[in-house]
Amino acid sequence: MSNKFDFENMNHEEKIRKAAKNLKGTIKKTDLIYSDFFSKEYGNDVYIKPESLQVTGSFKVRGAYNKIANLTEEEKTRGVVTSSAGNHAQGVALSAQKSGIKSVIVMPSVTPLIKVEGTRSYGSEVVIHGNVYDESYKEALRLSKEKGYTFVHAFDDYDVICGQGTVGLEIIEKLPDIDEILVPVGGGGLISGIALIAKSLKPSIRVTGVEPSGALTMKTSLHKGHIVELDCCKTTAEGVAVKRPGDLTYSIVNKYVDGIIEVTEEDMTEALLMLVEKHKLIAETSGILPLAALKKLNIKNKKVACIVSGGNIDVLTISSLINKGLVSRGRIFCFSVDLPDTPGQLMKISQILAEASANVIKLEHNQFKAMDRYMNVQLEVTVETNGEKHINQILALLKKDNFHIKRIY
Repeated sequence: MSNKFDFENMNHEEKIRKAAKNLKGTIKKTDLIYSDFFSKEYGNDVYIKPESLQVTGSFKVRGAYNKIANLTEEEKTRGVVTSSAGNHAQGVALSAQKSGIKSVIVMPSVTPLIKVEGTRSYGSEVVIHGNVYDESYKEALRLSKEKGYTFVHAFDDYDVICGQGTVGLEIIEKLPDIDEILVPVGGGGLISGIALIAKSLKPSIRVTGVEPSGALTMKTSLHKGHIVELDCCKTTAEGVAVKRPGDLTYSIVNKYVDGIIEVTEEDMTEALLMLVEKHKLIAETSGILPLAALKKLNIKNKKVACIVSGGNIDVLTISSLINKGLVSRGRIFCFSVDLPDTPGQLMKISQILAEASANVIKLEHNQFKAMDRYMNVQLEVTVETNGEKHINQILALLKKDNFHIKRIY
């Protein structure tokens, strides 16, 4: 879609309220959950909007369904095509199924299997093409031209944007005095819709985007003052790994969004661990971006809504990310120490760890790893702790007994 689209003269509130009517009976009005933990941790009243619990596991169904609901009967007869790394794909697939029309979904080869199978389960024809979203996008456009399908853009389409804007409408209706809304940013569809409704209803609401360090698509474009296409995206948050923002979304974000926060992979894994542990909610890494950004907000005692945008993540990936989060939060501590090759040294270490209430997860006693293997034995220990303060207590006790520790992680 061209940025020549005259979005500034549209009645955004009317269009987004119409989208809400279109979506009635198809999507869930997800709750706005107050988080005691995140509020205490970061000094604001933090609310979670769990779109991870949405039908298809993501907010994307909102925009897809609104777009399809607004098609003409002739367009519906020809069917639709789209490209997506997964969440938009499932949204289009479900929406097409409910509307009784054909859908073809082009997905990059890196798409998690759970998203591929989820898309097929709604009756769509799935085409695997390309390594990243942008390559799948070009193939979907080719199919649209060749077969006559209507292309349903993942983010750069006004009807799609208005559908996504219903997330913001629900937040504001539930909490009219909200101060700030944190939104994950990939191509920019969700934050565009949120910004349009927020600035229409209450311009004082701050709308802030969040991007991972390895995919600063929108932030880079805003900084340069024009749309920039990244050479590559390097992030575990594949849902926002888009190299180029949309023309329309860039224009809307540039006019209405208050800023973009950058977060690291470590920030994301920590936030995921805390969400799982404290709220028993699962989210994909792209969905966790707003929670990861809370520590970087320069405000206190404000009402902040975090949109957890999706929860489609496979078990192996979440297991790996939780383990990384445990390390990052100081909940897993691994160290090595060279011990004299004499009886009783291992017992001493064990007693100190027991005294410090550190739960041993793994222990490796290896003579051949020591610097001087004829006189010393290297011990490598992994323990479960309560955080950095607890780790420092363990280190102090070991140092007190003259053990020289090398922290591994």
